[in-house]
Amino acid sequence: MVESDRELSSMAQALWDNDVNRLQPGKDYRISLQGKAGEMAMNDDNDGAGFPLFTFVDENIFKKETFLAFISLLDNYVSDTGEPEIVTPEEEAENHKFLDSLVQTPTMKIAHKYLVEKHLSPENEKDFKKQLYRIWFELYARKGSSRPDSSGFEHVFVGETRGGRTVIGFHNWIQLYLQEKLGHIDYKGYSVNANSPQPDENKHIMALQFSWKNGIKPKGSIFIGVSPEFEFALYTLCFLSSPNERVKVQFSLYDVEIVCHHYNQKHIGTTYPMLVRYQNPTH
Repeated sequence: MVESDRELSSMAQALWDNDVNRLQPGKDYRISLQGKAGEMAMNDDNDGAGFPLFTFVDENIFKKETFLAFISLLDNYVSDTGEPEIVTPEEEAENHKFLDSLVQTPTMKIAHKYLVEKHLSPENEKDFKKQLYRIWFELYARKGSSRPDSSGFEHVFVGETRGGRTVIGFHNWIQLYLQEKLGHIDYKGYSVNANSPQPDENKHIMALQFSWKNGIKPKGSIFIGVSPEFEFALYTLCFLSSPNERVKVQFSLYDVEIVCHHYNQKHIGTTYPMLVRYQNPTH
């Protein structure tokens, strides 16, 4: 393991240990893995799951400040790439409110402190929030579009559609749960390949296949049950501190690759976790 990855692993562990708002599998939420997804689910014959992924979520968690602020952002976007995004003053205010709540959390404070030590982020909180805004919320034109139609936040946390048939991005469990509850998501089953272990309903990472609106996400990988601040802190750390597009980190029970594609070095193109293996618990 290269030195930078080892350092990021210990940071990821610190973020994990301080993620006070993380939900407990089996207690705060329950998922039902069901069957393995087909190779390509362009038709419903490949559906490996007859029921929703989420069987229960304690929605009291959504009243917590960061969750509440995060959820308010999910309806601010047009999903189709190529459709220019118009950010209203209200939406901009919601973005700022979310970042305000984020920087107050233990996980984001830990990430900020580390980034300041590495001279990757400004120490001043106001300037740090400006940096986060640029990385996550500033609009840019995704491939094939002439006008700003996307942002790191929209792609990673909300999801987008390309040509109406393909779902791109969409790596967040809260959005998945809320969209599934509305009937917009059809969970098709979990994904495994030669390099990834069988998913576990009591663990916090899984790869899956689903359709959303009229499009399909052949394979997506997400954290489940973690707080928005944990994901923001971890992804921001990887984006700013690693030039590599794949960062290997080990924390808690997981060996994970964090895939992080930059857009013009200024914005996040996409980022998500890929489970490499479960570690054996030491106790």
